[in-house]
Amino acid sequence: MKTYKKLKFVGFSNIESWSASFLFGTINKFNRKYRVLKISQLLVKNNESIIIEDEKLYKRVTVKINANGVVLRDEEYGKNIGTKRQFIAKEGQMIVSKIDARNGAFGLIPSELDGAIVTNDFPLFDIDHHLVNKNYLILLAKTNLFVGFAKSCSSGTTNRQRMDMDKFLTLEIPLPSISEQETIVKNYYDKITQATTYEQQAETLEKNIESYLFESLGIEQKTEQKTKKKGLQFVEFYKMDFWGVDKIKLDKELHSSRYEVTSIGDFPELLVTCFRGKSPKYTEVSSKFILNQKCNRWNSIDFSFVKSIDEDWYNNIDEDFFTKEGDILVNSTGEGTIGRATYITKNYEGLIYDSHMLLLRLNRSIYNPILFVDLFNSSYIQTQIDKIKSAQATKQTELGINNLLKIRIPILSNLQVQQTIITQIDTYKNEIKILRERATLLKQQAEQEFEQTIFS
Repeated sequence: MKTYKKLKFVGFSNIESWSASFLFGTINKFNRKYRVLKISQLLVKNNESIIIEDEKLYKRVTVKINANGVVLRDEEYGKNIGTKRQFIAKEGQMIVSKIDARNGAFGLIPSELDGAIVTNDFPLFDIDHHLVNKNYLILLAKTNLFVGFAKSCSSGTTNRQRMDMDKFLTLEIPLPSISEQETIVKNYYDKITQATTYEQQAETLEKNIESYLFESLGIEQKTEQKTKKKGLQFVEFYKMDFWGVDKIKLDKELHSSRYEVTSIGDFPELLVTCFRGKSPKYTEVSSKFILNQKCNRWNSIDFSFVKSIDEDWYNNIDEDFFTKEGDILVNSTGEGTIGRATYITKNYEGLIYDSHMLLLRLNRSIYNPILFVDLFNSSYIQTQIDKIKSAQATKQTELGINNLLKIRIPILSNLQVQQTIITQIDTYKNEIKILRERATLLKQQAEQEFEQTIFS
């Protein structure tokens, strides 16, 4: 709790609330070189309402937190809508979520949601464009200080705090001239646009990685759907690993023009070992922890999802189960997580993982595990996983060791060729990292410069 050590005085004419937190949260925070106006002088509440008709289809909206936009929530017929008196949203209006205003749920109605309906919990305001630029208003609403003001206007239980709109409208905000607002907005979005360009370039490079990998391995890249063949098609029985037309067709699509393609199980020299993780004994407080499938991202480990485990149980685990540099962790279960693979670097050594994950230890004199993970995380193997994972009918998504051994890969015998591919991919990854760092820095600069202009 913040304590003020000195007396602070507020002119009686400026008192809009007897709340000290509200008063001290709103005075002397903005750059006083700009005029200050109450929000009520900029926004006029629009109360245009309609009575919902049963047979009519209506659009409803969601206001994202952190002033991140207004999007379509759903479309529903009037007969399924309980509140019959609702309000009509119009393009360009500002909308506020009374409940989530304390989390920055402010936004502008986009053209595609013109005519959507909202309840009284989402007041709509017409903006005086002669006084305020709508984008300046939204940028202001993104700031922590503005959100703090919104919190000071909210009351109620923790999860259902509603904003007092009358109190909110009395808040004062700094208002440069329209031309200055436009300049401030332009400077902000110039940086955001450049950051977006960097992010797009990074996404293009990510696609280039897979294109380069496939080209290097002689894998055909699917650019468009092929014409379906008619009539009977034949497959030699000894080449079949799976029953099912879709799986047989997939097997044909895994062809490489440069290398032999075989399943992991049919290449016994490749695997040193492969085993499932342990079913742990959990505890609330411990110095020991275990990884789960949420921790295993796309070639990285996120330790924020680890769980504490019993130290005695941990101390009895065979040391061979702990991760070693060069190992590969693969998620064996979970819709949306199955199939993610990570190469174990020196920083990831000595970790234990639960039974929803598999560990592969390759013969590194045959196949570089770094290249293996790049291939494993590509669409070449992820498509195979989608097709061969077991128990699809019961929705129990499971890869398992047996299915893992059925995955087919191109066999490169030349380690030098493998290293050349890895080096080029690393070059792409470093470029992606630089581009993303630039994008993040530009976004931070845009926010900092906006806040310094308005608040300092």
